[in-house]
Amino acid sequence: MKILITGGTGFIGQHFIRRRLAVNDEIYCLTRDQERAQHLFKGTVEVISALSELEGISLDAVINLAGEPILDKRWSTERKELLYSSRVELTNDLVKWLAQLSVKPKVLISGSAIGYYGSQLDEELGEASPCRSGFTHHLCLAWENAALQAERLGIRVCLLRTGIVLGEGGALAKMEMPFKLGLGGAIGDGKQWMSWIHIDDQIEIIEMLLTHEQFSGAFNLTAPETVTNKEFSSTLGHVLHRPTVLPMPVCILKLILGEGAELLAEGQRVVPRNLLDSGYKFNYPKLEQALASIYRN
Repeated sequence: MKILITGGTGFIGQHFIRRRLAVNDEIYCLTRDQERAQHLFKGTVEVISALSELEGISLDAVINLAGEPILDKRWSTERKELLYSSRVELTNDLVKWLAQLSVKPKVLISGSAIGYYGSQLDEELGEASPCRSGFTHHLCLAWENAALQAERLGIRVCLLRTGIVLGEGGALAKMEMPFKLGLGGAIGDGKQWMSWIHIDDQIEIIEMLLTHEQFSGAFNLTAPETVTNKEFSSTLGHVLHRPTVLPMPVCILKLILGEGAELLAEGQRVVPRNLLDSGYKFNYPKLEQALASIYRN
């Protein structure tokens, strides 16, 4: 297959590209940081900085994963604008470009996140669940709506509402350090839900959506087993053989992340109903099994 990917230098993007290179796909990576992409993929990927560089190339699929990291910095007004433009405006530009193509790709798989639902405490959330208004919901809604415009072009669209992706690196690399130092613990009372997925399942699901034409619409990319933050912290400490007795006060988290702290302090209990209904069998349905596989490697 000939595949265009945005966000290819990110955690998920890197894993996806390497998986598809292994089956001899031709990958075109749209990125602002060409030097980083060239270093990561060492000439095995065609790195481009503009869609115009694809003139004359007939693509089979587009994987749209671009977006500034959501929790790297406080959510100032300027930061929120960047989070929006790097997702929504880029996706709008992508669909406008697709509309101009005489031969269009068959499928657009576009990123989203479980932030789509907003924070809803203990409520179990499937793809059809109602949402709570807030910045993350409006961001993800606009992002998804931009991608869905491609359906008018006859392109099949799948939306990835992704939870916390666990693997070597990524979000886990940021969480593990205090645990390795013996300073890990729950956030606040630890009762908030955490919805997670192993990177291997994340990539396998994207491949399933890519290659099976019967799939379209939104999919929660989360493992069947949701856990509380306290359970997550205890399990991570157990796998790392470290204590988990020092909770992080929510007020400290808010000082660090500002409004973005709600994603970690309130949490979401998201279940992958559409994937389970499709018959997908998770490689890592249980958290301890998932973490053990990562640290065993």
